[in-house]
Amino acid sequence: MPPAPATNDAGHWWRDPRAWPLSALGAIMVGSGLAHVPVWALLGGPWEGPVTWRKPILFGISGGLTSLSLGWVWSKLPWRRGDAWLAVATAWALFVEVALIDLQRWRGVGSHFNRDTHLDSFLFDAMGALIIGVTLVSLDLTIRLCRQPAAMPADMLLAARAGLVLLVISCLLGIWVGVHGELRQEQGLEPTRLGAAGVPKFPHGIAIHAIQWLPAIAWAARRAGLGDRLRWRLVVSATAGTVLVTVYAIAQTMLGRARFDTTPLTAAVLAAGVAGLAVPVAVTGWSLVADWRQAPSARRVQVRKS
Repeated sequence: MPPAPATNDAGHWWRDPRAWPLSALGAIMVGSGLAHVPVWALLGGPWEGPVTWRKPILFGISGGLTSLSLGWVWSKLPWRRGDAWLAVATAWALFVEVALIDLQRWRGVGSHFNRDTHLDSFLFDAMGALIIGVTLVSLDLTIRLCRQPAAMPADMLLAARAGLVLLVISCLLGIWVGVHGELRQEQGLEPTRLGAAGVPKFPHGIAIHAIQWLPAIAWAARRAGLGDRLRWRLVVSATAGTVLVTVYAIAQTMLGRARFDTTPLTAAVLAAGVAGLAVPVAVTGWSLVADWRQAPSARRVQVRKS
């Protein structure tokens, strides 16, 4: 039987055979992350630290959104042999990683940089192997989306390509965080720090969700009725802003500074990045509000004419 074509209907992209496992398990992961919010509210505990409910919450939501986004991208690509099983494997890799993080928190032990027992060490290594696999798949999808035709408007295609590139960068930063932390731990140092106060996971967390917010800006701009050229410019601005904020986060970390302990130069980079993100959000938001306000008037005029 020939493979199913890529899904062109944006409203039903999850029906693509490659997207449904990623979307189904992604929704479960997001639900798991949200379900841990009342658990944290009930049981209490710190937000930061090696053993915290923050990890099941954030990793569940983040892993779920990443899974959904990869399924969405896959549905826009031409079919390739092996896509179906690779999509299933990617979905389960993300799901198992989140499940292992949840398991460790419910056991009351740290999920990362924890080699206290053979089991803890095995689970930490397993999480690392799973993320390496997801990184390779994300890189493959990035190359395919940049080289092959995709069922997207130009502004959405730019948003998806830029989001995937930033996702791959984030994954590589995450792998570096793990390697760096292991080396520091072997030296008896805090694995989640660089220098005096640098936070290695900071740039990793900044870039990882561009694959959601850049397409969201393109989608919202289209819903607001903005023209093709303006939508393209708004996505370019948001992409540049995201890149600058990511550069800022990398610079802060490499300088050994806390997230917002800025220098004049890094503060300028951050301000430029925030402006690049704020402009498309403001323009799109204003257009959506204006369209919403005009809709009742348009309906009243139509009623009078009828």
